[in-house]
Amino acid sequence: MNPDAATLWRAPPWALAVLLAMLGMLGPFSIDTYIPAFTGIADSVGATPVQMQQTLSAYLFGFAFMNLFHGALSDSFGRRPVVLVGIAVFTLASAGCALSQTIGQLVFFRALQGLSTGAGIVVSRAVVRDMFPPAQAQRVMSQITIYFGVAPAVAPIVGGWLFVHAGWHAIFWFLTGVGVLLWTANYKLLPETLHVTHRQPFKVRNLLRGYWELGASPRFLLLALASGVPFNGMFLYVLCAPAFLGEHMGLQPQQFFWFFVLTISGIMGGAWLSGRVAGKIPPKRQIRNGFVIMLSVSLVNVVANLLWTPNVWWALWPIAIFAFGWALMVPVVTLLVLDLNPERRGMASSLQAVIGSTANGVVAGAIAPLVMHSTRAIAISSILMLLVGLVAWIYAHWRWPDIGRHATAQPA
Repeated sequence: MNPDAATLWRAPPWALAVLLAMLGMLGPFSIDTYIPAFTGIADSVGATPVQMQQTLSAYLFGFAFMNLFHGALSDSFGRRPVVLVGIAVFTLASAGCALSQTIGQLVFFRALQGLSTGAGIVVSRAVVRDMFPPAQAQRVMSQITIYFGVAPAVAPIVGGWLFVHAGWHAIFWFLTGVGVLLWTANYKLLPETLHVTHRQPFKVRNLLRGYWELGASPRFLLLALASGVPFNGMFLYVLCAPAFLGEHMGLQPQQFFWFFVLTISGIMGGAWLSGRVAGKIPPKRQIRNGFVIMLSVSLVNVVANLLWTPNVWWALWPIAIFAFGWALMVPVVTLLVLDLNPERRGMASSLQAVIGSTANGVVAGAIAPLVMHSTRAIAISSILMLLVGLVAWIYAHWRWPDIGRHATAQPA
């Protein structure tokens, strides 16, 4: 924690949480706002469905690749410069997307968007731990999760409205405007939270040593798996939404909204409770409670799908409850990850994001297409991904019994 933190931010903690949550929301907005316009963009630039998919793949690849470096750069040059440069590049890339006339140009600028958006997500986590002691950091992280949960619900609505009323170019001009406003807000409000004595020398050998130390730490890897992989138990349903809701549930596209409302309500409810109990119960108990909720509802979901034909009146609730359990425990596990190596919190946040985004990519590209034909297969796959995270947490807790016992994590 920065020893001068009390003088860096004098506004209420929730105001900083809002600013950091807006940084994290760039990612979902960059993906979800333009998806409703896929067909319109394809018709406009003469692209095939495969080429349109490349605009998403290019973004995700750039996002995953730069996640390795945003945190490490912020450990050397400071949090503020990395955030400001990332937002500036995102803004220019969004304008490039809006001006694109060919699918090749759009793919290029989408890749540039992906390379830049991760700066806010990765660095914002490190900023929280720079500024607040463990219990308060958990409350702020929970507030960020609450605000962040709004983005996936709002983005498609905004994108669809802009596409219908102003055309697909307006979506990327909107993102350009968001980038300008966000850059201005962070330029005026975001302090440099990395103390000068905590900066790491920017040398290739130093960076490689840091990556090796974190990547070779069993505790880091287990905690990163415990926080990142269970998310996909819920994310799988989002990826399978067209088949799950349209084919299996018989819902019309305009009725998909209720699925996202329930799921996001679960995330926001779990994050709210996580903040309320911060500092009142041991972190490991909160993590245990989150896993118990996710495991219990996943078992019920599997049994129900095996015994009965899924019905919209009961099939959506398990996903919302799962989301509640995930949001209850993930702020705690994230802070444990960041505290394993206090001198390299940015790098730890980067590697944690890489593990999570890699898992997301595997689920999106390989697992979802294989299981979306069957609600039973989706339910079983969901619980299997939860079990990966649960086993990782159980082993970490068995190997290091003190982990999560107190609010302050012990160094690796």
